[in-house]
Amino acid sequence: MNRTNRTYMTHPMVMSGMGMGMGMSPFFKMVVFEQEHFQGKCQEFTSECCNIKDCGFDNIRSIRVECGAWVGYEHIDMEGQQFILERGEYPHWDAYSGNLSYHVERMMSFRPIYCAAHQSSRMMIFEKENFLGRCVELCDDYPSLQAMGWCGTEVGSMHVQCGAFVCYEYPGYRGQQYIMECERHSGDYQRWKNWGSHCQTPKIQSIRRIHH
Repeated sequence: MNRTNRTYMTHPMVMSGMGMGMGMSPFFKMVVFEQEHFQGKCQEFTSECCNIKDCGFDNIRSIRVECGAWVGYEHIDMEGQQFILERGEYPHWDAYSGNLSYHVERMMSFRPIYCAAHQSSRMMIFEKENFLGRCVELCDDYPSLQAMGWCGTEVGSMHVQCGAFVCYEYPGYRGQQYIMECERHSGDYQRWKNWGSHCQTPKIQSIRRIHH
């Protein structure tokens, strides 16, 4: 292994002691609303929904996440734009969209992020596809990868060792969102086309851990 390529962009690791580590799984609960500002028809979910139309909704326009972290999708069957949904209230599309330049006010499916583990999250990013080139280990939140010493505006591949991260197209946690999880693809994202069906570019300029 060529160790000269490896760089560490980390603060000291903080490992979670008790929490989820004792065989306990977080409870997931989310309430979706048909209209903005928590109006109209609503329904509570504790597990994934592949098509909100099967529940009698045409669309989701506001969300209240009560427990756990979730990812929403633009289309049915977990396809299209991804939206990270952590505990809190989302009264309208702009609250969770990440200021997308591609404006789409639609969420048709969603699922829990079971592996989210904020304090123990850890991943490697690589300059090139197939885990080649310069690599950096991340275990914190990075509003600007370039400001922290990353070599450019693009990432070739990633390996999530523990937990889950959300990667953003632009600095400051803006633009397209890509959810990276240790439990999907065994944590291996060999090329940017593995990041999601909506991915059009390898550009990643900010990354943060997902709160469960």
